[in-house]
Amino acid sequence: MKYMLLVYQDEQALSEADREQCYGESVQLTHELKRAGQYLAAAPLHPTSTATSVRVREGKRLVTDGPFAETREQLGGYYLVDAKDLEEAIAIAARIPGARKGTIEIRPVVELAGLSAD
Repeated sequence: MKYMLLVYQDEQALSEADREQCYGESVQLTHELKRAGQYLAAAPLHPTSTATSVRVREGKRLVTDGPFAETREQLGGYYLVDAKDLEEAIAIAARIPGARKGTIEIRPVVELAGLSAD
């Protein structure tokens, strides 16, 4: 089953050196997941200050700068993994460096016929 592991943390909580260390550890984890056949995709995101939100209301497109909601932790990146069950996805999430200072939200992916880019 595919799981999306969403990495949330306070963008201001990491120094640049801490962020670079986190990126290095994330690359290492990615290589380990690839070897295990569990890696599908992963990427960090730019800060929320670069975000744009789009809403359509009554047929009109509303575009605003910034994230949709103000929160203490922001979405900082993701992993898309293949795990046999939730317990295995939890074990992978616990290995993500961002879990030490933030939160990893695990969500099963709904696979819709015809939605794949393949």
